[in-house]
Amino acid sequence: MKSLLNVFLFAAWALSQSAAAGPGTSSSASTATVRLSVVFNNVVQRQGLTAGWGFSCFIEGLDKSVLFDTGSDGGVLLANMRRMGLRPQAVDAVVLSHVHADHTGGLDDLLAIKADLDVWLPAGFPATLQRAITDRGARVRPVGTGGRLFGNGHSTGPLNDGVIEQALILDTARGLVVITGCAHPGIVRIAETAMRLTGQRIHLLMGGFHLMRADRAEIQAIIARLQALGVEKVAPSHCTGVAAITQFRQAWGQGFVEGGLGAVIEVPSQPGHGSAVQQGRT
Repeated sequence: MKSLLNVFLFAAWALSQSAAAGPGTSSSASTATVRLSVVFNNVVQRQGLTAGWGFSCFIEGLDKSVLFDTGSDGGVLLANMRRMGLRPQAVDAVVLSHVHADHTGGLDDLLAIKADLDVWLPAGFPATLQRAITDRGARVRPVGTGGRLFGNGHSTGPLNDGVIEQALILDTARGLVVITGCAHPGIVRIAETAMRLTGQRIHLLMGGFHLMRADRAEIQAIIARLQALGVEKVAPSHCTGVAAITQFRQAWGQGFVEGGLGAVIEVPSQPGHGSAVQQGRT
């Protein structure tokens, strides 16, 4: 029989499918580099890993090692991490962007091998799902407003545009790194919120931008607004869509960073270490 957690994740997956049919090694001490490893994605950057619909990014170099979202399949998530030389047991905290199962589906398998961790999620998550997580032994940390979660990690707070979603903000030496799950509330709104909360510019904006169904003119308008905000680098993937990713690549040129499955991006956490660097294969 499925666990209560899996039952709710399956229900969330059904909800996400319905929405899609419509329009539209742990490091406890700070190091010189924040390392972002994309461990689950339907957009592939590195061969030899298993792709799947969804998103997950493992973050090292903060005061906690953080997994942002967990993809749609726990077995695939954990296998990809191991193939990339990453230990799932090293995860100290999980940040979930929103309830859809292509971002939460791997959580149950992760908690089965490492439950002693914090799970930061929008306060609007179903209470029964929150209890299912705590029953596994993890600590639920509901996020009701934007602000600091831990160390250099902040949340935009839950933003609601039909789907309640938060994005993760990392404070680095080069500016903000903003990681999105699907950007249902709008990628521009997320970027503006991150800048307003911190008073800093965005060095790197990465993750799903939810532009699969946007036309060329709409995408160009979004690109223009992000460029006006001074977003230095972009790494769109997941639900951004091939056409939109192509337009972002053309618009940012050398500021475009590949962010698909297997990508490893390093950003200095201390002054004097350069800019975001795409490491490619590990």
